[in-house]
Amino acid sequence: MDSQTETEALRRILHCEWGADEQVDWTAVEAHLHTPLPADYRAFMAVYGGGCIDDLIILPPLPTGNGWQASITDDAAGFRELWSTEGGAPGVELGADRVLPWGSGCNANELGWLMTGPNPDQWPVVVWRRHGNPHWALFDCGMAEFLRRLMTAEFDECPLSDLSLWGRVGTFVHHEEQERRFHAGLDPMTGEPNPYAGMFD
Repeated sequence: MDSQTETEALRRILHCEWGADEQVDWTAVEAHLHTPLPADYRAFMAVYGGGCIDDLIILPPLPTGNGWQASITDDAAGFRELWSTEGGAPGVELGADRVLPWGSGCNANELGWLMTGPNPDQWPVVVWRRHGNPHWALFDCGMAEFLRRLMTAEFDECPLSDLSLWGRVGTFVHHEEQERRFHAGLDPMTGEPNPYAGMFD
């Protein structure tokens, strides 16, 4: 499927009730990152924004200013250092400057793109699995397709070293809604009363 079709397929299973248009200035993003970003990711930011699918953090491109949500910009150096220290994906000769993160979490998995050329819609997904062997793995699909196939168990095996979203559709919550719930004494992801609210302020 093309990126638009894959984005629509993801929307059919992942509800966007708690999403929000991140209102990204893509010209500023491209100037800051020195590259355009894939169309499915840009569509995701317009429908869902940055936030979490359960324990999987989806990064917005630039810092949000509220301190609650990390971003691609925030995480890029660490992701690239991990690529350098772990030797990258098997059979891939590209250096650390050719990877860019878009997600993190689910028991310390790191997700990003391998920037194989000038067309971002052709970039495959690359994942660092904390408990994987090898740690790095490459998937010939975009972000939206990867998320859909993860939650519908359409890979040969779970692509992460965590099964929490394998074959199960999670709930997306935008970072601003998470922060609002937290300050209201609610669990940021479920919206239920948080018995530990205020204990660590």
